[in-house]
Amino acid sequence: MEFAGIGGFIILVLDIWAIVSILSSGASTGSKVLWTLLVLILPVLGFIIWLIAGPKSSRATV
Repeated sequence: MEFAGIGGFIILVLDIWAIVSILSSGASTGSKVLWTLLVLILPVLGFIIWLIAGPKSSRATV
């Protein structure tokens, strides 16, 4: 039972990190809204999709 609570907390933290990164990215406003909704509606799958294909933070530019 405790593992489910810890797993949920980890997913929550990762999703918050993803949303902060989305909002700080250089993507258009519409794109930011869609990515944020995806992460909120599908917390695990949305995070994985964002990690692979989402807008990157402006700090991550090389």
